[in-house]
Amino acid sequence: MADRGCPLEAAPLPAEVRESLAELELELSEGDITQKGYEKKRTKLLARYIPLTQGVDPCLQAEHRVPGPPLAAAASKPQKSRPSNARDERFRSDVHTEAVQAALAQYKERKMPMPSKRRSVLVHSSVETCTPPDTSSASEDEGSLRRPGRLTSTSFQNHTSVEPWLDRVIQGSSTSSSASSTSSHPGGRPAAAPSATTTALAGLAAHAHIDLHSAPPDVTTGLAEHLHYERPQVASVRGIPRGHSGSILETADGVPVNSRVSSKIQQLLNTLKRPKRPPLKEFFVDDFEELLEVQQPDPNQPKPEGGQMAVLRGEPLSAGARGPPTLLTALQRWGTTQPKAPCLTALDTAGKATFTLTYGKLWSRSLKLAYTLLNKLTSKNEPLLKPGDRVALVFPNSDPVMFMVAFYGCLLAELVPVPIEVPLTRKDAGSQQVGFLLGSCGVTLALTTDACQKGLPKAQTGEVATFKGWPPLAWLVIDGKHLAKPPKDWHPLAQDTGPGTAYIEYKTSKEGSTVGITVSHASLLAHCRALTQACGYTEAETLTNVLDFKRDAGLWHGVLTSVMNRMHVVSIPYALMKVNPLSWIQKVYSYKARAALVKSRDMHWSLLAQRGQRDISLSSLRMLIVADGANPWSVSSCDAFLNVFQSRGLRPEVICPCASSPEALTVAIRRPPDLGGPPPRKAVLSMSGLSYGVIRVDTEEKLSVLTVQDVGQVMPGASACVVKVEGTPYLCKTDEVGEICVNSSATGTAYYGLLGITKNVFETVPVTAGGAPVSDRPFTRTGLLGFIGPDNLVFVVGKLDGLMVVGVRRHNADDVVATALAVEPMKFVYRGRIAVFSVTVLHDDRIVLVAEQRPDASEEDSFQWMSRVLQAIDSIHQVGVYCLALVPANTLPKAPLGGIHISETKQRFLEGMLHPCNVLMCPHTCVTNLPKPRQKQPEVGPASMIVGNLVAGKRIAQASGRELAHLEDSDQARKFLFLADVLQWRAHTTPDHPLFLLLNAKGTVTSTATCIQLHKRAERVAAALMEKGRLDAGDHVALVYPPGVDLIAAFYGCLYCGCVPVTVRPPHPQNLGTTLPTVKMIVEVSKSACVLSTQAITRLLKCKEAAAAVDVRAWPTILDTDDIPKKKVASIFRPPSPDVLAYLDFSVSTTGILAGVKMSHAATSALCRSIKLQCELYPSRQIAICLDPYCGLGFALWCLCSIYSGHQSVLVPPLELESNVSLWLSAVSQYKARVTFCSYSVMEMCTKGLGAQTSALRMKGVNLSCVRTCMVVAEERPRIALTQSFSKLFKDLGLPARAVSTTFGCRVNVAICLQGTAGPDPTTVYVDMRALRHDRVRLVERGSPHSLPLMESGKILPGVKVIIAHTETKGPLGDSHLGEIWVSSPHNATGYYTVYGEEALHADHFSARLSFGDTQTIWARTGYLGFLRRTELTDASGERHDALYVVGSLDETLELRGMRYHPIDIETSVIRAHRSIAECAVFTWTNLLVVVVELDGLEQDALDLVALVTNVVLEEHYLVVGVVVIVDPGVIPINSRGEKQRMHLRDGFLADQLDPVYVAYNM
Repeated sequence: MADRGCPLEAAPLPAEVRESLAELELELSEGDITQKGYEKKRTKLLARYIPLTQGVDPCLQAEHRVPGPPLAAAASKPQKSRPSNARDERFRSDVHTEAVQAALAQYKERKMPMPSKRRSVLVHSSVETCTPPDTSSASEDEGSLRRPGRLTSTSFQNHTSVEPWLDRVIQGSSTSSSASSTSSHPGGRPAAAPSATTTALAGLAAHAHIDLHSAPPDVTTGLAEHLHYERPQVASVRGIPRGHSGSILETADGVPVNSRVSSKIQQLLNTLKRPKRPPLKEFFVDDFEELLEVQQPDPNQPKPEGGQMAVLRGEPLSAGARGPPTLLTALQRWGTTQPKAPCLTALDTAGKATFTLTYGKLWSRSLKLAYTLLNKLTSKNEPLLKPGDRVALVFPNSDPVMFMVAFYGCLLAELVPVPIEVPLTRKDAGSQQVGFLLGSCGVTLALTTDACQKGLPKAQTGEVATFKGWPPLAWLVIDGKHLAKPPKDWHPLAQDTGPGTAYIEYKTSKEGSTVGITVSHASLLAHCRALTQACGYTEAETLTNVLDFKRDAGLWHGVLTSVMNRMHVVSIPYALMKVNPLSWIQKVYSYKARAALVKSRDMHWSLLAQRGQRDISLSSLRMLIVADGANPWSVSSCDAFLNVFQSRGLRPEVICPCASSPEALTVAIRRPPDLGGPPPRKAVLSMSGLSYGVIRVDTEEKLSVLTVQDVGQVMPGASACVVKVEGTPYLCKTDEVGEICVNSSATGTAYYGLLGITKNVFETVPVTAGGAPVSDRPFTRTGLLGFIGPDNLVFVVGKLDGLMVVGVRRHNADDVVATALAVEPMKFVYRGRIAVFSVTVLHDDRIVLVAEQRPDASEEDSFQWMSRVLQAIDSIHQVGVYCLALVPANTLPKAPLGGIHISETKQRFLEGMLHPCNVLMCPHTCVTNLPKPRQKQPEVGPASMIVGNLVAGKRIAQASGRELAHLEDSDQARKFLFLADVLQWRAHTTPDHPLFLLLNAKGTVTSTATCIQLHKRAERVAAALMEKGRLDAGDHVALVYPPGVDLIAAFYGCLYCGCVPVTVRPPHPQNLGTTLPTVKMIVEVSKSACVLSTQAITRLLKCKEAAAAVDVRAWPTILDTDDIPKKKVASIFRPPSPDVLAYLDFSVSTTGILAGVKMSHAATSALCRSIKLQCELYPSRQIAICLDPYCGLGFALWCLCSIYSGHQSVLVPPLELESNVSLWLSAVSQYKARVTFCSYSVMEMCTKGLGAQTSALRMKGVNLSCVRTCMVVAEERPRIALTQSFSKLFKDLGLPARAVSTTFGCRVNVAICLQGTAGPDPTTVYVDMRALRHDRVRLVERGSPHSLPLMESGKILPGVKVIIAHTETKGPLGDSHLGEIWVSSPHNATGYYTVYGEEALHADHFSARLSFGDTQTIWARTGYLGFLRRTELTDASGERHDALYVVGSLDETLELRGMRYHPIDIETSVIRAHRSIAECAVFTWTNLLVVVVELDGLEQDALDLVALVTNVVLEEHYLVVGVVVIVDPGVIPINSRGEKQRMHLRDGFLADQLDPVYVAYNM
């Protein structure tokens, strides 16, 4: 490097400083000191050395990765080990960390809003205190995921002979020759380190991440001018501090908003305004088919260019002249001729040898066990087991001796051993699947040890508990004293050569199902021979084994092949490795072992622990078999290990990575040169190329590369080829990645009992491009993705299990994990535990990343780490992460050896059982296959629509109720024109006829009113108004009464003196602050000159608490009607014409608007008349009403109808149901009411509150068979689920199935539809929800996808005409269209009554005309969308019946992506998503869909809902949720009719008044 004129020669740090630094790192990663303490101590240690890096010559700053001459000279001296200064060494290759840091540095500061969370949710669940040194990474088989350093120091261009994408490793220079990246010291200055000489400082520079909390320093001073330094993106929110309300933001509409939440949403909007991917082409299709985008392959994507590969054949399998003919003869031979020879040494957790099993002992004990199994176990005098039966082997990892005896005992007895893990609890991760495996294998017996059996969970009886999903098992303890000695002349019959099954090894698939792979006797033997030949095993060699001896390489080498060759195996339990990671190296040294079997994890652990160990040497090793060498991330472990241990006698050629799979057993293994293996190779591949399945060398030094090492040659006697992953197994081209397939006598033979997938995997016939099979023998698919390199070496780049196909590109889960870990790994992720998997949402794989966060991580840290991981993955892999979740430490399900159980994690994620403590969803960037947004066609006019409908044979949508003229004589109608007259007439003709009964909570009648009593009370009120109140005719009077007869009397009192009554719901005494202002507002808006009320409420209006809420001095005159004198009025007022105002009806709409409508005398009597005719009401009838009497149809039924029709009304105030739920139904039964009315809230109370009490009610004599019709008074789409469950529930009490129906009214006309007593039953249709979004109505069958049930809203009332009109053109529509319901009727209200003079604005609500067709009729616009259907039914007049279906309020619809959505549909989907969602409401805020869910569960489960809500809305509605707000039950406001007040909720959200449990902003 000196020739470049760089002044800096880095001084290596002294050994003791390096030791101390490493100690510090360890403490930090274990969480023993805080980050701050760590930085303080570290700075102190480095104080003397750090100044070296300041003022560096800028020529070093550019990343010098120019291939220079080979640097072998620099590295030929034995390498001093770089300080292994962190636990995360095993994930780190400097190259990758650098690449990630550089990628992050390229991002500009794009702020994202941080999720807000209630403090209580932050409490982590406790973390187990004693955790092992590192319980490893994401892969289930616990392979480690280190980022490989780029270890190729020679330049690519120099090798013409070698294929350009591979590079030969020069053995001497296996150090990482990586340049330092632009990561920098806490000060913010870029640190530079010498490029090729790997010094201690390079390692430190990589660790010195930017302190993300300090202000950015001035980076221009002291550096060369051209040096542009970009900070990595910081994702903390700097928008507005929590308590600060000074800064006011403007929304997209220019409305100033002042709140914390909205500032975050604003930031979110800002990040979304700059779309990262090009927006979809907008286009218009008249048809409403919503087609999901199919991703078109990119024409520029790399394509394979090589020739077709040839099948690769391994060396022939030698005839095995010296070996025994079968495994069991080998066992017998060694057991009888060499009984003292050691076979297996077991160690305890202190590393002491507890027992050495000799070949003699193994033979005699196995014989004993075989004899016992065959002869001593009986059930009902039959032998329990027959040859070929399967037997479970349940042995802990610390007991290889008993396992080996059990395994060979089964083989001798011709039984099939099925080794499984020891179940620790009744609900182990994946234990149910193991049960499924045992059940499908027909296992009835489990072998275990005494100690293990004692530790298993027990049932009350003392027997071993039955585990979830397991078949009933008998447990046999095989310790010596439980076995019977065979007679001298007894010999096992074992045939162990043929195609019969020898043993079954289990494997867990990507989906989490556990399958058993059968290995035949012939395969077992062939595999042992092939391993013996490939590894050059000789008699009496010693092998140390760290792996699990129950399956995979641990079983193949350490239990089977070892016996074949009379080897001595030293088995090192996982528990010992946790305590002493160096134990395996010490055992190699003390036993002078020739071979060792490890995973890269074990090499990594020993690197961390080797400091200060002087007495170890690895010179005896001739083979160090790395069982997970096929994991691309093992390469950095191998290199780092060689670096450190070369000085301890480890020869470079000893390291032998191998590749294996449960199906194909050992696929390939690197041979040591003395066995004739070619020199090892490395390939540095472009990740982008790999994602398209193409091998490209990374020549341009891009950031995203994958370095892989070869896993040697194909096994002896085997052939291998690489085939396409999907579809027909065509051979791949030479530069294409595919699935490796093997044909050999030594592979597994089937998945036990699963014929279909067996054929697919074990009997694949690869074909050439022309379709010709390459061989007459079938191949086995290995599940490994890779290619064949030069010298016929096999390279593996990933596993099929970890493959995620996003769009057209393939990504490997392990690669994504490694990238995530390279983002400041151990500072944040707990023990490197990260799981990556994909879930299918909207027909494509979406990547989910779940990590355990350290217990001390702050919210800021988490969010920052998450946003940096997203950027890193986006840069390196060019793929978006759909969901990133953090869970508390130690909470992910563990696989048997401590790794993460991926499929179980995925299952929990999808079921909402993962309980994360932080979630970041990014659907906006990932989901690119949504249907194209719809564009409206502006030029289609109403006329062309009509013509279109007629051409299509569609009827114009209009319908009407029965004609009033035919129904009764007009004479009576004239008589009954004014309700005040009717009351006087009734008082005169039937004075004692009871009109009203009011019930209290106990069901007793508290007050009644006959015609005469009501008339007299009304007179007294009228007199008081005129005398005390000095009111004139036409003045407005507010009636503030609880539900009861007083209210009715006061109403008629007003009519008697010509005043205009306004009924107002009284304030709630416990909640004056919120309810009183509404009362005050109605009184003011209605311009009331006087307030009539009871004594109690009058006090309430003037009390001290009221004064805090409103200005009590501004009330108009308040008259208390409780004690007014008995006076008659001189004359009762008679209105000059029927069109005079009778009363004002005020109500708050669901959109939160207070609207008062004017009802004339004519409209009032017309309304009563229609209801009377529809419900057949006469003086002899009784009806029960459980409604609020303040507005709409509820008011009309309570106060008007009885006077008009003379029937008796049983009044049940809904509030009384709170203390006695059955009050309403009991009253209906007691008074035998044929007709009853209620609200949805009442119906819901009864359904929830009386669900379990129907039999008790029947005992009390409640009988609902009298009911002809029970109507729900509503101004919304009928709630089918509720009405149906109510009908079903009370069918037991005699409620007729057809009785329940709904009504429909709105502000312009309070009663448009009402079922009544005659006429056909209400019909239900199923419509296509997708068509509805385009305002079309398409009927579908029940249960078809995207179907939505809609129930007719009762029958159209007599005298009412309805038409469906286009919301914008105001033209009439056909009945296949959704449009606004327009109504024409004598009882329409005459207009809005508002104080603000906005009548002109809403004039067309009451006097609209069609723009085409019948332009004369005056219509009122309801503001509701609906459609009409002509049904097959006939109504009373014999005509075919037209049904009106209400879909929803126009004001509430959400316009998203050019389509119209109804909130209730999205809400229904969301409520179904998880059992903890009690209620949900949605609204939009500047193009973002906001979903508010009420959480009925524990706060720590809140975050489970975020992903499920996002998924379900995407799947069912093709919408991306922008914000998910999780709140407590009861936060979503509901009005008295039980309708959600979504706009109030929205205001509360924007003003930050909801106190949410969690707010998630989806990116």
